[in-house]
Amino acid sequence: MRKNKEFIIRTCLIGFLIVTAMVSIITLQILFQMPDIETLNTYVPSESTLIFSADGKVLARLHQEENRQVVPLQKISPYLIKSIITVEDERFYQHRGLDLYGIFRASIKNAIYGRAVEGASTISQQLARNVFLTRRKTIVRKLAEAILALQIERRYTKDEILELYLNQVYWGHNSYGIESAARLYFNKSATDLDLAEASMLAGLIRGPELYSPYRNFKLAKSRQIFVLNKLLSKDIIDERTANLAAIEELSFSPANLKRKGEIAPYFISYILQQLIEKYGEETVYNEGLKVYTSLDSNMQIAAEDVITQYISQEGSRYRFSQSALTSVDPRTGYIKAMVGGADFYQSKFNRAVQAKRPPGSSFKPFVYTAAMEQGISPGTILMDTKTEFQVFPDKDYNPDGTWTPMNFDNKFHGPVTLRYALEKSLNIPSIKLLERVGINSAIDVARRMGIKSHLEPGLSLTLGASEVTLLEMASAFGTFANDGIWVEPVSIVKIENRDGSVIYKNQTNERRALDPNIAAVMVDLMKGVITRGTGIRANIGRPAAAKTGTSQAFRDAWFIGFVPQLTTGVWVGNDDNTSMEGVAEVGVCPRIWKSYNLRVLKDVPVQDFPKPEGLVWVEINSKTGKLASSATPASQRIRETFWRNDVPREYDQTEDELSRQVYEDDRKDQDNDLPIGF
Repeated sequence: MRKNKEFIIRTCLIGFLIVTAMVSIITLQILFQMPDIETLNTYVPSESTLIFSADGKVLARLHQEENRQVVPLQKISPYLIKSIITVEDERFYQHRGLDLYGIFRASIKNAIYGRAVEGASTISQQLARNVFLTRRKTIVRKLAEAILALQIERRYTKDEILELYLNQVYWGHNSYGIESAARLYFNKSATDLDLAEASMLAGLIRGPELYSPYRNFKLAKSRQIFVLNKLLSKDIIDERTANLAAIEELSFSPANLKRKGEIAPYFISYILQQLIEKYGEETVYNEGLKVYTSLDSNMQIAAEDVITQYISQEGSRYRFSQSALTSVDPRTGYIKAMVGGADFYQSKFNRAVQAKRPPGSSFKPFVYTAAMEQGISPGTILMDTKTEFQVFPDKDYNPDGTWTPMNFDNKFHGPVTLRYALEKSLNIPSIKLLERVGINSAIDVARRMGIKSHLEPGLSLTLGASEVTLLEMASAFGTFANDGIWVEPVSIVKIENRDGSVIYKNQTNERRALDPNIAAVMVDLMKGVITRGTGIRANIGRPAAAKTGTSQAFRDAWFIGFVPQLTTGVWVGNDDNTSMEGVAEVGVCPRIWKSYNLRVLKDVPVQDFPKPEGLVWVEINSKTGKLASSATPASQRIRETFWRNDVPREYDQTEDELSRQVYEDDRKDQDNDLPIGF
């Protein structure tokens, strides 16, 4: 009997020593592997990059695994703070990291139910787990969690712990931190959460995906009621307040969850590409950059509305399925609006900046600009007749090296002025003009004005055979609107790091591309496109200038127009290059441009462009280009403008003294550079 007693005692002692040794080994292992609690001083959680519009609206939050925006405790709703403490750790301000009473209570309750129905982890323990440990449930992890919680409590104040916790905790749907959660569920800042919203969010922490109102509103609502009852039982709120919060209709924002509600997705993608090229994905998605852009949210909304409207209402009629629009402030280069296609979520290809398409006749102004620089006048007569041009042989299109182009309307108009040829977008006169000024001169003009894409040096250049982007064209036409100064397009104005320090600020890149007077003359010519020419459907009742364009076989339709404060390019077409209805150039694009500009310019002051100088009015015979005389038929008399050195010297038939006197009087009057017009 005695031997049995001694055996039992020895066995228990050995067992105790073994258990003690094991606990000591585990404890030593934990202590040796314990992370340095001081790293919380320098701990920087992953934080989403924010992209802002020019008018201060958040366009996007860029993140990968963790969508987070860090905010200080004082910018978090008191309702949320009280709700979290009450539900997650009601003795938070009394304990020192471990809640012994909570552990005892949870143990008894779990034993009664025979399963884990209540936890006892304090906020400090949860913080330790979220920052330093895994979520795998093991004894070693629980011991490490407890030790770390005690260390955190000794090193940091309660408010510091709470701030770290609220910015670290997961709230569901890839949203980390209370600011991201408030934006995700209610589309508002954490500081603006009311009691109903705060109690709803506080109820999610135990099971963010399980209790998400987007997945199971009944469960989410039951958790909210649970939180409100806890607040009521602790006398933090009264019964009336709890009831009002319980019946309040919550306005959730599922668009934030699906990202379908955001504006400017093509522009955001364009910004993202630049950011990644500049800083790399790790910085962009995790370092909490604040990116301030040039985009005007009101202009962007108008652009998206108009593009959507015309595709849905007129796409089938004119046989197009895609459209793009981009607006640039010609004075600053700021991109104010960008639509890259019909639906970003169906096709992320940005047709405003990635697609290179032949611009058709919208390229002609570069050729006409070269003509103005060489002293060729708006009143110069060009022959619009069937013409066979000698070009480089091509085995597919012109093996014999000849080219006989046609006009848009398949008609010839005989002698026409340069102005008329541009207004009506006549092809033959434009090709002859390119021959006269030289292909290299036209390319040089386009390059100076911001066209960077490859330009094939051939006569078809004036018909827009070389492919360019919509943004290039809008930027280049901005040179006309900006008195001949080209300004490089700008999308990112400023970037700050998470501390608010400016790490990038845009430096305007501009150059004098055209003489101001050449720009003014071209503006005057292109005004006629809207008032009398192919763009007449774009008339917005204020000074504006533009050019239409159609590529071969009606695969692309363009309209690039501008007022002094804004240049906007519009394109419609099909991704598979199928042909559209032939009148899309004049039937759709000008009206898209008009609808958009009437909205965005509604409150913008009306301005006119500078008047050209050095041009004089002359009455000529529209058929011969000679000065009109008494013998000139009335139907052939027109008034046109010429550079002083380019004024015609010959009269129709015999010299007429009366007409000569009229001419001399006109020249005297033009010493004051009277405005051009009809």
